[in-house]
Amino acid sequence: MKRIYLVLSFLVLLGSCTNKKITDFRGKVKYENLNLSSKIPGIVSKIFVKEGDAVHKGDTLIILNVDELSAKRMQAEGAVKAARAQLQMAYNGATIEQVKQIDGKLEAVQSQYNFAKESFERIKNMYKDSLIPTQKYDEVKMKFRMAEAQLKAVQAKKKEVLKGTRNEIISQAQGQLKRALGVLKEVEIAEQNRYIIAPENFVVDKISIHKGELAPSGYTLINGWIPQSIYFRFTIPEHKINNFKIHQKIEIENPFINKNITTEIVRVKTLPKYANITAPATAYKLGETMYELKLIPTDKISFDKWKKNMTVLIKNIKNE
Repeated sequence: MKRIYLVLSFLVLLGSCTNKKITDFRGKVKYENLNLSSKIPGIVSKIFVKEGDAVHKGDTLIILNVDELSAKRMQAEGAVKAARAQLQMAYNGATIEQVKQIDGKLEAVQSQYNFAKESFERIKNMYKDSLIPTQKYDEVKMKFRMAEAQLKAVQAKKKEVLKGTRNEIISQAQGQLKRALGVLKEVEIAEQNRYIIAPENFVVDKISIHKGELAPSGYTLINGWIPQSIYFRFTIPEHKINNFKIHQKIEIENPFINKNITTEIVRVKTLPKYANITAPATAYKLGETMYELKLIPTDKISFDKWKKNMTVLIKNIKNE
């Protein structure tokens, strides 16, 4: 009987302790996450950090090896060199050798024209005296017109060469050079993207890849959290949400480090449907929507003591 009495006393005492309610408002310490990925695919060559490291803005975290970039750079540099030569040729115009070729062709065409003209003058006089048939006269006349047309064409070509390159050709050469420079710039940017750089101060939470593995484009390589971005997340049921409002000051407690700080509500958000409290008998009890509060500290705190996902409690609601 004594044993039974002791057991019952212990259960009553345990029940009284476990049934003691601490608070309805329990939350978690949270930090903004940072996910780093690669813009280009490559093989992981080096990893300079490990999980748990605190890194600074500008630190090199990972280096990727991309073999194709070397070949692409050679192609881009070759295209730039060719485009610059083409543009310089357009600026310089015709060379001395080209002018000499035009002069030689013009001299040959001029001789043909002179011979055709003399032949036509002789035939024309003979045709007036009815010494040759009309067919022969028309043939010689046609050859003279052809020689005259060739002479004018070569003269116009020489004039164009001496005048210089047309503006349209220069513009075309300039466009080709800009296009080649753009390709080279693209290669240079891709080479810079081989290096995964810390965009700001953060703590490495997880590294999702190992040395020698392929890092696909867009694949998250490093997860982390930003110490300066600390906030507190509370889940509040619908029947108590009206106790809270934006910019309201809330005093919260961290029971594990025995520390109280003042915070401010910066967001009240409705949680998705799966978080709702659904009543099994809706005729007797109402279901409830769940809301999320985001609070940020208004006091300076020590980030190394407020660990991620620590439990925090609302101590006092300051109604202003």
